[in-house]
Amino acid sequence: MALSAELLQRLHRIHRQLSDLRERQERGPRQVKAREANSAKLDAELAASQDTVKQTKALSDRKQLDLKSNESRIADWQVKLNSCSNNKEYQTMTDQIAAATMAGSVLADEILETMERIDQLEAVVVEVKERLAAGKTELAKFRDVVAQEGQLIAADIARLEGELGDAEKGLPVDFREDYRRVIRGKGADGMAKMEDGVCEGCGKQVTLNMQNHLLMGKPVFCTACGRLLYTGER
Repeated sequence: MALSAELLQRLHRIHRQLSDLRERQERGPRQVKAREANSAKLDAELAASQDTVKQTKALSDRKQLDLKSNESRIADWQVKLNSCSNNKEYQTMTDQIAAATMAGSVLADEILETMERIDQLEAVVVEVKERLAAGKTELAKFRDVVAQEGQLIAADIARLEGELGDAEKGLPVDFREDYRRVIRGKGADGMAKMEDGVCEGCGKQVTLNMQNHLLMGKPVFCTACGRLLYTGER
């Protein structure tokens, strides 16, 4: 039984369509995973931002406690200042008060800077929350789209696999294993049209003897790339 060029063309078309559909079928879940990874990164970014706010607020609280403690010491020293028994003791107490007052001023400035920093960090938290919410909404919609497209693609694949099975029944029985071998190894790239004596799969010239075999309906595999060849429309 001779190999029909029309049959091989049909088989190649079905294989290419199936290859495209399977790639689309796999691409959707990959894109979902990529978006899920982005969402997870935003989750981590939000947690980190919130933790930074928490730590900065704790730092601010400690500084404010230090400032109150410093103010308390200054007040205590000012009370004791009047009870100093000599000039040296008085001068020492005065120097302590001055140093503590300077330290308090520095602390007050640091507290103000920390409060401003907290405002900035909280604004970042709000911005990340908004991006995360928008991302999760978009992810949910995209999941639905992929799921719906996946159902349609699965239906198309099932239909084409049925067509492929029917078409493969037209292959000579003694050739089917060679055909299946090349398809298992290369998929849709396991077949190629010969046009003007050239294999369109690899661009190599097909010998005249092989071209004649094709015209006689004999199976021919490209010696350069191993593809199963078929002739174009004549």
